[in-house]
Amino acid sequence: MADTIDHQIHGDDMQIVEIELDPGEGVRAEAGAMMFMEDGIEMQTSTGGGLFRGFKRMITGESFFITTFLYTGSGKGHVAFGAPYPGKIIPLDLQAQGGEFLCQKDSFLCAAHGVEIEVAFTKRLGAGLFGGEGFILQRLRGDGMVFVHAGGTIIQKILAPNEQLRVDTGCLVAFEPSVDYDIQFIGGFKNALFGGEGLFLAKLTGPGLVYLQSLPFSRLADRIHAAVRSQNKGESKGVAGLGGGLLGDILGGD
Repeated sequence: MADTIDHQIHGDDMQIVEIELDPGEGVRAEAGAMMFMEDGIEMQTSTGGGLFRGFKRMITGESFFITTFLYTGSGKGHVAFGAPYPGKIIPLDLQAQGGEFLCQKDSFLCAAHGVEIEVAFTKRLGAGLFGGEGFILQRLRGDGMVFVHAGGTIIQKILAPNEQLRVDTGCLVAFEPSVDYDIQFIGGFKNALFGGEGLFLAKLTGPGLVYLQSLPFSRLADRIHAAVRSQNKGESKGVAGLGGGLLGDILGGD
């Protein structure tokens, strides 16, 4: 059974979650996510259940190690965790969600001690081969609070039975296990070559709750990479032009 923890989310676009712990309670988080902690909180870093579980987390893009922050003091203790890039923190009560939720890799932030973080491979071969960011998912299992992070604006969709929604694979954050997940090829040569949205979309079929994000980290990283590459090219051309001008002055006798 997971610990019962209280929490408060601070901020707007660069959020942190502050966890309040009673004596003996703890919270699990990925290595490097902690922002601050008060006296009486002890850090216990481990693989979270053996080498095999550590390696499975590495497959999902998370750290090999997971850290438990255990409060050993009296009264109340507080520890806070920060999101790794601009976006929102989504609190999920697994007990209210039937004890299980699936989320995109890299989205897990922290959870009450006792919640299990596992690898969840997609059910279909197509999703496994072509899912891109959606290839490997994380299964969060237990009866406590979980906090996942998503980029940009968060949209919550409640799909009716057999209702379908097609989503960019990177924009899918988390969903209930009752939602059927598959990958759909976008057909058409021009769509594939010039569409700019990738060759595949995630096809979700209800019933169930789905969370979407407007700014996946991969999209943000691509834009930053493109801007840096463009700037570097411009600087190279400027240096080349300057060098050519100096060479011309030297050869011309100036």
